[in-house]
Amino acid sequence: MSNIKLIAGPCVIESAELLDTVARELVRINRELGTDIIFKASFDKANRTSLHSFRGPGIDKGLQMLADVKAKYGLRLTTDIHEAWQATPAGEVVDILQIPAFLCRQTDLLVAAAKTGKIVNIKKAQFLSGKDMRYPYEKAMDSGAREIWLTERGNCFGYNNLVVDFRNIPDMKEIAPTVIMDCTHSVQRPSAGDGKTVGDRRFVPSMALAAKAFGATGYFFEVHPDPDKGLSDAANMLELNKLEPLIKQLIDLK
Repeated sequence: MSNIKLIAGPCVIESAELLDTVARELVRINRELGTDIIFKASFDKANRTSLHSFRGPGIDKGLQMLADVKAKYGLRLTTDIHEAWQATPAGEVVDILQIPAFLCRQTDLLVAAAKTGKIVNIKKAQFLSGKDMRYPYEKAMDSGAREIWLTERGNCFGYNNLVVDFRNIPDMKEIAPTVIMDCTHSVQRPSAGDGKTVGDRRFVPSMALAAKAFGATGYFFEVHPDPDKGLSDAANMLELNKLEPLIKQLIDLK
């Protein structure tokens, strides 16, 4: 079995049918490649650009839908939490709690996630360096987290754009042994699309391969069978049918 950590799934829970479609493909890839892809989908996208953007089904319905995925397909799960009170109910369903990049300095959120005993994956803020992630890591560790991952997702580059400084990966590996590359959010152009975030999914494979060269230990891909019809992050999600060949390429690269 490959020891690369992999996270994949749609940006937001749109429907049970979408979750089933993606979960079945992840199970197939796991069987074919000997991987253990963790299924990700958000029950609420609380940081959408516009008030009118689709956010998801909410915590109660969303966690039940994720629990159904675990029961049907046996996949490990992760999801975002945005407020401290969400940590306990989410931790009863998922295996890894993900801290959104905008919120990685929110002390109460980190403490609550750590106290669940679940793995805590902290995404690096767009305004922080890799070395700065020492402090969110310490907050979670000192609050009792048993395992902490850090995730690179790019830095602000002027207005409405991101750039990835891949030196952040080895810098964060000095803090935590597991450093994930978020290959889809790093190609975003925040708020550059008339009230929504846009980007360019063409560069997702390049982000993954460059991160491999800098020593990333895992990769995060938001995927969708028809990304342009996705209700969140449509421009950045990778086509579901392109996930397997990209993972195979990452595994085969020595």
